Amino acid sequence: MPTAIIADDERLMRDLLRTRLSQAWPELQIVGEAKNGDEAVQLVGELRPDLTFLDIRMPGKTGMDAAREIGDASQVVFVTAYDEYAVEAFERGAVDYVLKPPEPERLRITVERLKERLKERSGTAEGAAPGAGAPAAVNMSDTVSAMLTQLAEKIAAPKPKYLQWIQASIGQDLRMIPVEDILFFRSDEKYTCVQTDKLEALIRKPVRDLAEELDPSLFWQIHRATLVNVNAIEGVTRDIRGRHLVLIKGRPDKLEVSRSFLHLFKQM
Repeated sequence: MPTAIIADDERLMRDLLRTRLSQAWPELQIVGEAKNGDEAVQLVGELRPDLTFLDIRMPGKTGMDAAREIGDASQVVFVTAYDEYAVEAFERGAVDYVLKPPEPERLRITVERLKERLKERSGTAEGAAPGAGAPAAVNMSDTVSAMLTQLAEKIAAPKPKYLQWIQASIGQDLRMIPVEDILFFRSDEKYTCVQTDKLEALIRKPVRDLAEELDPSLFWQIHRATLVNVNAIEGVTRDIRGRHLVLIKGRPDKLEVSRSFLHLFKQM
């Protein structure tokens, strides 16, 4: 059966990827996990996995650095949140990728690609001349090496200042929700509700903390207990008591605006 290791500095992301891979590819054996690029390189040398899932951005040795050291010893699959430029580059190169957070439908496409790659490698190995040895899992050609160099330069900047996704509970399940999909956050005394167009989830982080961690150009605090995605705002109305209420596109929710935040809507 095919084998793989997962390298990511976030334990939750490793757990999520392991779970999603087991669903999309039950035959795949995850034989090891690493928290950084150095551990990933060490594990590849010890375990010789068919596949290595590498987070691009890790402390110490990055996924890019680790990929160069791993070379042809294992087929590299990058795990990335930087789809705005990475996808096009990966589509052109001999390297596969998984977008964070790994969604089941998109992951199935990657799994099919990887199965084909491993099948091609296996077929080439069987047809090799006696004593020739198995071919490289991935030929890190000059084109791919150049691609890695360009991507490394683009992501050399510090980590994004603001949260890119939210870890939230839905029943017994844990979900990774991209922040751009969230319509609003609304807190009570104990939990904060995370509302998207498709689901409602709960987190323990209060709105006051979220307000400091989210991009203020994307999320406006309109009440001490409410943050709203500006792209989800349909308009503002008043009720019979004179309160200002934010209307949410495609939903019946009406979110109260505190007086101290009314200035946000003067230009609307």
